[in-house]
Amino acid sequence: MTAARLEVPCRFVIVASRVAVEREQSRLSYRVFASLAACVLMASTITAAAQAITVGATSSTSDAPIYIADKQGYFRDEGLEVKVVNFRSAADMVAPLGAGQIEAGAGSASAGLYNAVARGIKIKIVADKASSPPGYGATKILVRKDHVESGRYREIKDLKGMKFAMNAPGVSNTSTLNTLLKSVGLKYFDVETVDMPLPDHVAALKNKSVDASASVEPAPTLAIKNGDAVLIKSDDEILPNHQIAVLLYSEEFALKRPQAATHFMRAYLRAVRFYNGALANGRLDGANADAVIAILSEATPIKSRDIYKAITPTGMNPDGRVNKSSLAYDLAFYMAQGLVKGAVNLDDVVDSSFVEAAVKELGPYRR
Repeated sequence: MTAARLEVPCRFVIVASRVAVEREQSRLSYRVFASLAACVLMASTITAAAQAITVGATSSTSDAPIYIADKQGYFRDEGLEVKVVNFRSAADMVAPLGAGQIEAGAGSASAGLYNAVARGIKIKIVADKASSPPGYGATKILVRKDHVESGRYREIKDLKGMKFAMNAPGVSNTSTLNTLLKSVGLKYFDVETVDMPLPDHVAALKNKSVDASASVEPAPTLAIKNGDAVLIKSDDEILPNHQIAVLLYSEEFALKRPQAATHFMRAYLRAVRFYNGALANGRLDGANADAVIAILSEATPIKSRDIYKAITPTGMNPDGRVNKSSLAYDLAFYMAQGLVKGAVNLDDVVDSSFVEAAVKELGPYRR
């Protein structure tokens, strides 16, 4: 066959081949487009679900892990878009948690929390948020300096009859004070307690409207620095490893969205470990201190770097585990005071499964 005779068939084959290729490319483009559209739809669905995760905080320094996980991108790393909402107190979170209006919260394991549980409100204690390992007793018992100078106070027994600034009944520092009094044979009613916001303790000691206080940082550091108070003992000495505050999950979050709850815990524990990297020698003096102070300065009312460097920061278990025996100890005290109405089984309240799952994936903490 000559070249002229081959020309037409070859052109036909080439054109036909191009048409086939174009058709295949069109099919491929459609499949790629369809896949991309599905991915976009899936991503938007995931984002929408993630945005529904809301965590309550109280703008306190012990909320550090929540603010750190947000600012450091740990929540985003887990595919979560977490909204942090600040409440006036942990007590204000109980109803929204019980109703499933917020997924997580952070606050004291108080008599108020246990009363909510006794009423059938389903809330789970899932991780440590603040505790007092040796050297990190952020709760401190103070006595006015003039009482020390005058000889009114020489030893713990001299606390009898004194008026104490507290912040609320049935919270962790009441158990701390009770334990200190018991150590010398005194009872809780051997002192008079006056409830006021923790920051007001500083002024109350200065103007001598109280004799002593069970205060939480930064109030103790400020009162001592002002020359108005003397430190008697810290929480880590009175109740070592005291479980002061906890991370809470709503039952709906824990039971109906366990995967998201596990992702949240993993981000939370990464933040707790970052926070522990800021601790050294009983101060915010570790490698991560400047970063943690910057985050807390933005998120809490305390803005002064000097205050952060001077205070005793709260401890946090870097593996997130709750000190259940400490919770039981405080609960027994609240019940003895008649502050908890109804039966509470801690086994039904504490759920360690999320912490254990996160530690299994992250591995045990190594400083």
